[in-house]
Amino acid sequence: MKKIILIVCLVFFANAKEFHVKDNIGSFSLLDQFDTKHTINKNIKTIIVSFEKQTSKDINKFLNSKNATFLKEHNAVFIANISSMPTIITKLFALPKMKEYKHKILLIYDDADTRFKSVEGKSTLYRLKNGVITQIKFITKDDLQKVFE
Repeated sequence: MKKIILIVCLVFFANAKEFHVKDNIGSFSLLDQFDTKHTINKNIKTIIVSFEKQTSKDINKFLNSKNATFLKEHNAVFIANISSMPTIITKLFALPKMKEYKHKILLIYDDADTRFKSVEGKSTLYRLKNGVITQIKFITKDDLQKVFE
């Protein structure tokens, strides 16, 4: 019994590890706003993660001004952590609004997913090379254009 508990704890903490510079992100999948599974792997060069309504709004406004393939062309993904949002709000309001956007929004529903760092009022930018994190930076809407230059 002790071995089973130890294994469960190890699996949980291994999956909950926060990403740091020089970490290899490996390969993982998230669903988008249309419930389509997307895999993040070594081909991704930029990950932008939002944890708040306003930062998500800012990123969506920026991306909505670009063409539908903008993120793909830049080997980038936008992830919104919506784990703190009540399920009823997510289903009735947030997801229908997200479906209006032409870009993909990958979603984190699980509050136990602690891989990504957050700072209040900012989004988190991860720069990667061959799946390895080379930079972690906290950005505002004013930084978004520079991210893709």
